[in-house]
Amino acid sequence: MKELPSITKLTNSFSKLPGVGVKSAERMAYAVLNMDPEDVGEFSEALKQAVENIHKCPCCGVYTEDEICEICSDKGRDHSVIAVVSEPKDVLALEKMNSFNGVYHVLGGVISLSKGKSIESLSIDSLVEKVDKGDVKEIILATSATLDGETTAVFIAKLLDGRGVEITRLGYGLPMGASLDYADSLTLAKAFESRKKI
Repeated sequence: MKELPSITKLTNSFSKLPGVGVKSAERMAYAVLNMDPEDVGEFSEALKQAVENIHKCPCCGVYTEDEICEICSDKGRDHSVIAVVSEPKDVLALEKMNSFNGVYHVLGGVISLSKGKSIESLSIDSLVEKVDKGDVKEIILATSATLDGETTAVFIAKLLDGRGVEITRLGYGLPMGASLDYADSLTLAKAFESRKKI
């Protein structure tokens, strides 16, 4: 029996999502067929509304439904401290701490030649503009602890060096509750580098 063209099209659409393989996409496609028509309509409408209503904040790059995101428009936050992150979803992770009162700058990825991400494809120029205005006291480089994340952080640090702003990097080390014998050598090395007096 030949695959129905509509199922193939739906499967291909689901497989475009990150982390979804062909088998998972196929299961999702058949799951949609088993849904109530009302639920399918809601699902379809939710996708449509998300694409139509959500955009990147022109100030920081965080996803928002407002003209400017609630973080940038909050006068109670310290706009002189900027945490630089790779993606909008990284902001959600940092916001869950409830301890950072600064603002954010989303790069839109990290420098990665293997994935075709160059310096020009990231929003680094707008970060430099913010710093050059003179209102920024600290830039916190909060890119991930991968080779590409480190490369990006080092590049930005060198680019902003000498512009009268403090540049810091997120500390690395052992996660809470972790055992030393399970940690890899790089994590242990970074934990030793980031040690502090108690």
